[in-house]
Amino acid sequence: MGFLYSIIVGGIAGYLASRFMGSHNSALINIILGIVGGFVGGFVAKRLGNDPDNDGLVMNLLIAFIGAVILIFVGRLFT
Repeated sequence: MGFLYSIIVGGIAGYLASRFMGSHNSALINIILGIVGGFVGGFVAKRLGNDPDNDGLVMNLLIAFIGAVILIFVGRLFT
């Protein structure tokens, strides 16, 4: 994924994940959660046998969303 593509997909995924989890973060935190969530979700997807690099926009968005949800959940465990 390109850098700009990662920011756009990460921002959307972070926003959706924060609304899904009932979190009220700023836009910057949502983008960061989405981008890092994309990396976490991509790592998990590769371990499960899926190659997110060859998937389309919807799959990348879903993977980033799941990763961001995982990060929000883990963050709530520590707060």
